[in-house]
Amino acid sequence: MSFAPLVREYRGDTLDLTHFGYIVIVDENSKVLYSVGDPDDIVFYRSASKPIQALPVIARGLDAKYGISEEESVIFAGSHAGEPFHIAALESLMKKAGLNEEMLVMKPAVPAYGPANEARIRAGIPPRKLFHNCAGKHCALMLLQRELGGETTDYWRMDALAQQEVKRCIEEISETRDVRLGVDGCGVPVFAVPIRCIATAFKNLAAPEHIRDDSLREAVTRFVPRIHRYPHMMRGTGYICTEINRDDNLVGKGGANSVYGFALKREKIGVSFKFTDGTEHLWPLVILEILKGLGALSEKTRKAFEAMHPYEIYNDNDTLVGRREPCFEVKI
Repeated sequence: MSFAPLVREYRGDTLDLTHFGYIVIVDENSKVLYSVGDPDDIVFYRSASKPIQALPVIARGLDAKYGISEEESVIFAGSHAGEPFHIAALESLMKKAGLNEEMLVMKPAVPAYGPANEARIRAGIPPRKLFHNCAGKHCALMLLQRELGGETTDYWRMDALAQQEVKRCIEEISETRDVRLGVDGCGVPVFAVPIRCIATAFKNLAAPEHIRDDSLREAVTRFVPRIHRYPHMMRGTGYICTEINRDDNLVGKGGANSVYGFALKREKIGVSFKFTDGTEHLWPLVILEILKGLGALSEKTRKAFEAMHPYEIYNDNDTLVGRREPCFEVKI
């Protein structure tokens, strides 16, 4: 593996941490325009694949078949934080589709959004499977498994019909047959590809005319605008994946262990990056630096991401104690 420094953290004037990783930027023809580290190194998509995994459901019109609203359908692509509107959407779409919570393979969880979890505790509500951030993806997989003629509750198995179809979709949108499998934190298969292929996949979400498969191209054309209309379903209040999708020119999604993919629609450019130590609090800094380098940072997005204090380090007393500096400069 060949990775390189991405960000240095200073406490006072003393170097404290150096975070290593990858960055890849591709053009509309999937050509690598810029990279830090080897763009052919293999990384797991983790939850960054969710917008892609949702496409077979949209392509088959299963949302329309069961009367699932556009807003509800966006949670298929999200890593929800367990806010009330997330749970309401999940309960609604499961009722419409004839699914139930016990079909979900993961263990019960609690909301990731602090205020929602505090409200749960005050109300005496136990952990639920629907509180798991991957519940939307699992619902989509169950719908797909049933539609393909498989046993609905087998949706999570490596050899399930739904998983075979999702793998095909990953290959098409990522433009690679080099897809390796593992098991994700939520119990379903997870996909690993060359990191440049994650940038390519997000470029194709932003520029679907380059997708060869007609049904997937049409699904992207219908689905991505929904993400912009309902970005809160991608994660929740105050989260990066919500804020990036508020920008009509950007579509993005992150995954565990610090992998991120996003794309610029007008520029038809795809981006992927990963910190090899799994750090996620540096995502806003990297996104800001890349957008600045590409000359594509909107004022709304700048304000949203700078409000997360990506360049400053504060301690528990809200005292400024250090700074973060990028080790890369995007020039294309």
